[in-house]
Amino acid sequence: MKKRKAYIFTNKRHSNRGIMSTILGTVSLASLGVAVFLAYQEGGEAAAGLGVAGILALLYSLVGIVLGVRTVREKNYYRLFPVLGTLLNLAALGGISLILYAGANL
Repeated sequence: MKKRKAYIFTNKRHSNRGIMSTILGTVSLASLGVAVFLAYQEGGEAAAGLGVAGILALLYSLVGIVLGVRTVREKNYYRLFPVLGTLLNLAALGGISLILYAGANL
């Protein structure tokens, strides 16, 4: 049986801001994971560069959340990348919050 061609009657497309939000969330989570791993290998004695990586991860996740939320509200774009980017950035922000909370209470 021959497969029929499927027609898509929509003018929706993926947003560049949504894709950027996903990229920022991935970079933020990856840099945060590497920073935690390197601090663990050093026995908890984190270098200043790892702190800078944490601050950059915080800034990336905040920008990614703003980009993702702004793009989710628009109707002309698919929602895959904005929602995925928002979730990744919220996970990174939650990880940073847990690190700061643990550091303040120990």
